[in-house]
Amino acid sequence: MRIIPVVSEEPHADESFLQQSSILMAPAKRSNSSLPAGYVEDKSKGPMLRFQESLPKLPVPTLEETAARYLKSLNPILSPTELAASKKAVEEFVKPGGVGSKLQEKLLARREDPNVKNWMYDWWNEAAYLAYRDPVVPYVSYFYSHRDDRRRRNPAKRAAAISTAALEFKKQVDSGTLEPEYMKKLPICMDSYKWMFNCSRVAAKPADYPVKFDAKSNKHLIAIRKNQFFKIQHEVDGQQLNTSELEAQFARVYELATRVPAIGALTSENRDVWTDAREILLKASPKNKAALEAIESASFVVCLDDAAPVTLEERAHAYWHGDGQNRWYDKPLQFIVNDNGTSGFMGEHSMMDGTPTHRLNDYVNDLIFNNKLDFSNPSVRSNLPDPAAVNFEVTKDVQAEINRAINDFNSVIGSHELAVQAYQGYGKGLIKKFKCSPDAYVQMIIQLAYYKMYGKNRPTYESAATRRFQLGRTETCRTVSDDSVAWCNAMADPSASDKDRIDLFRKAVNAHLEYIGAASDGKGVDRHLFGLKKLLEPGQEVPAIYKDPAFAYSSSWFLSTSQLSSEFFNGYGWSQVIDAGFGIAYMINENSINFNVVSKGLGSQKMSYYLNEAAGDIRDLMSQTLEAPKAKL
Repeated sequence: MRIIPVVSEEPHADESFLQQSSILMAPAKRSNSSLPAGYVEDKSKGPMLRFQESLPKLPVPTLEETAARYLKSLNPILSPTELAASKKAVEEFVKPGGVGSKLQEKLLARREDPNVKNWMYDWWNEAAYLAYRDPVVPYVSYFYSHRDDRRRRNPAKRAAAISTAALEFKKQVDSGTLEPEYMKKLPICMDSYKWMFNCSRVAAKPADYPVKFDAKSNKHLIAIRKNQFFKIQHEVDGQQLNTSELEAQFARVYELATRVPAIGALTSENRDVWTDAREILLKASPKNKAALEAIESASFVVCLDDAAPVTLEERAHAYWHGDGQNRWYDKPLQFIVNDNGTSGFMGEHSMMDGTPTHRLNDYVNDLIFNNKLDFSNPSVRSNLPDPAAVNFEVTKDVQAEINRAINDFNSVIGSHELAVQAYQGYGKGLIKKFKCSPDAYVQMIIQLAYYKMYGKNRPTYESAATRRFQLGRTETCRTVSDDSVAWCNAMADPSASDKDRIDLFRKAVNAHLEYIGAASDGKGVDRHLFGLKKLLEPGQEVPAIYKDPAFAYSSSWFLSTSQLSSEFFNGYGWSQVIDAGFGIAYMINENSINFNVVSKGLGSQKMSYYLNEAAGDIRDLMSQTLEAPKAKL
């Protein structure tokens, strides 16, 4: 169950690469002259961060804007009686001189504070991630499943190519030469990239914290095989290991590894349990501190699993959680390579949303599949050290913690059901011919599928990127609108005409685009209401708007959704956020749509079926809007 202490919110859905936002994954370098007023290049910061200081601050919407948008989002999901009670609570909150306006003044002052770059950032990182106590796997982590590399079926060869490409990306991040991404032709925040390499999350009470290690003095990666950790130096004598040298290192890990107690399982625990276990581990032996630091300071982790997933479901399970042992779930970057050469990625979410790791994985696969890097140098230096085993002292108490973690992991994962709907009927190519935003269109597929299953629509979250602001992360797009509900009802009404259904569909798509556009501009309701509530004084009475049942219900995400698309991936996903809900991650490619459906036993396979049926229904409906091809004379 996903609970945040301040306001029910979505922790982990990665920002959608919204078509309307035009994030460029391999951006062309832009000159300052092509940018609007207010953006200034500071070349002393290097290319990656040159616009950082001139990015606008996250805005604070007016109380009136948020009140109107909030009530509009409640209308399709409440009864008239419930809505009347909510209206009363909202009016009380926003009245001139009322509690809302006082909190708004405080929030505006915080925004204008020159020492605060983003009024949301610290609050959100803590409430949504670092103070969150449930296990990061499966509730916070996310995964990408890579396309098969048919030239590298050998897992050591595959791991070496991935590591070489990742190290190329790392050079650009460490040196600050990576070109920024852009949204609607504007540069976006690149600050979170500093939390990509040589970093880790550390379990602590009452909140975890991130650690960042010096890249210059930590030029190693960690490989894990049979639960055993190995330190591989990726630079020796000032020279990066080439792909053949890395392959030899990984091959040696396969030879050397013997099954050992799964210290990595401890990172799969509830955060308080892991905090206590970490103390037990550190007290067990002085060498355990050094072993922990070797892992936490590593550039990234490569998990060499003794598994051979084939189906999309098997792969999703492998990368989303694996066996709960051959991992270090606190690392932001874990590449996973299986014995059959299949590969994927797992990300820890606390300091970085999905867009940076999506770009990393896209870059890695682009270099490999399009031969953009020379992996062929056969020379292997004779003086390279063997991978060094990172050994822990495992006492009886430590082993008891490991055993508990494994049992808890199996229990948590066992309660989840995952289904993959790899829909091959069409993709964004056809959707664009229908003159629709692909993202909004697929959101309507999800709404219709849910309606088919339950006969009604319930609160739905889609992640919207706010990275065009300093330290921006995400905002909620509330997908359910009066228009989307009217359209779903019409689809189920046998007396409704297709013309009306098409008109209602276009209205629903436009309503979605309006909301997600506003959310990306920092004008959603969820973060604003969260910020205002954070400013209540200790002991101050909680305003009625927050006690109103509609407040909790409207941010209970029965559908938690997000898009992230790549032609190099055959899967992407994460968990549901409430026990009564689904997590639906989706990719929209040129000729296909991939849905990853997760729930706690609500019927993920059934939802997958309805997604397929809904995609077909909408195609049949909208195909009527296409002009018939002209007959050849």
